[in-house]
Amino acid sequence: MSWSVSSGLLIYTASGDSDGSLGGLVRQGEPERFERTLLNALQNARWCSNDPVCMECLQGPNSLNLAACHSCTLIAETSCEEFNTMLDRGLVIGTPGDQSVGFFAEMMTRLP
Repeated sequence: MSWSVSSGLLIYTASGDSDGSLGGLVRQGEPERFERTLLNALQNARWCSNDPVCMECLQGPNSLNLAACHSCTLIAETSCEEFNTMLDRGLVIGTPGDQSVGFFAEMMTRLP
């Protein structure tokens, strides 16, 4: 028996027109645009103006955030039904001590 693991990312817009919102969100999902957008987001996630405190401290309600602060990851509370809990920038891009732990570790090697 073999197992396979797959991952996905859902980008959703509730707008009724063909372009979606935010200046053509549907077009941004096209492969040639999406990869560039994702790589730019990962590049921006490498550094936070509150580092090293942001990357190294427990934060948020009941300390449920690791590397996530209002300078880099958190959004307005009204935009998140889970109140921005369980966020960790280090889990996405890796930590300064170990870049290999990040979910996008392989992609991070392609960044300048």
